[in-house]
Amino acid sequence: MPDGDDISIEEKRVYAGSAGRTDVLLASADGLVRVAVSGDKVGQFSMVDPSPARDVAVLPRAAGPDRLAMATDEDLFVAAFDGDDPQLEPTGIGSTAAVGLVGPAGPDAFLAATDAGGIVVVPPEASDGPGVETVGTVPDPRAVDSGLVAAGDGVYRLTSRGSQAVEAGGMDGGSTLRLEHVGLSDVRDVAGAGVPLAGTADGLYWLANGWRDALDRPIDVLAADGEGHALAAGSDGLSVHRGREWDGDSWDESDLPVGGNATALGYGPGIALAATDGGALCVDADDGWRHQVVGVRDVSGIAVRSVE
Repeated sequence: MPDGDDISIEEKRVYAGSAGRTDVLLASADGLVRVAVSGDKVGQFSMVDPSPARDVAVLPRAAGPDRLAMATDEDLFVAAFDGDDPQLEPTGIGSTAAVGLVGPAGPDAFLAATDAGGIVVVPPEASDGPGVETVGTVPDPRAVDSGLVAAGDGVYRLTSRGSQAVEAGGMDGGSTLRLEHVGLSDVRDVAGAGVPLAGTADGLYWLANGWRDALDRPIDVLAADGEGHALAAGSDGLSVHRGREWDGDSWDESDLPVGGNATALGYGPGIALAATDGGALCVDADDGWRHQVVGVRDVSGIAVRSVE
């Protein structure tokens, strides 16, 4: 694969345009891959790490470089985006099923689910364990996003124990964060930015005063940007959210420009993203889907980082 430094002068000129450049990170069976995207133009791609990756998350930071987390069957690895080659270091939490961000309930940190079901808060600078904290356990963890956890027995939400606990440094000397079960079952994916969404074997649900139906078909993967945009996909196709409501009438079917099913979804600045089981990365910059075959197998996670 070509290195990101080998992007042509014309491509760099494109990336420096009004759309800016976004690095799309794909967690795949072939490793962690970075794809340069500007608007709906898919540019060069490069291998960040050849270890098979299960999931990936990026933590933007105003002070200092953004942070990267990669979930693998060996460990959760973290790194700073300091130059084009992040130096991934182990955190010591063991085989990791999924990783996302803590979200509004807690600090700027990663939230990871181990294969054993431990839900772990990982500080952005953590390596070899310092500051890592287990806040609960769930059975059969499947996905993590912005303080939500998808598990075999439903959705869990990371919450604060309250201001008194924060002031006291935690209840009984423990964490100021806890997990609470908030319903459903056989949850395959969650989206925690904005209105919480959950994809299950039975359908898509959104959280208001309890979970409400949105789509009556199996949903395997989800993504939301926190500003009213969302994607949901399963073996029956891809749906795109529109408007301010979240019931079934607010979702439209959408056709990707290539065959196959979406295996991971995401959002970047002004773009929607879908990776397919055929190895394609699809990008929609509000003008229809475009695609580029990246050629990596079994993409199971997407994260983005704004570069320019």
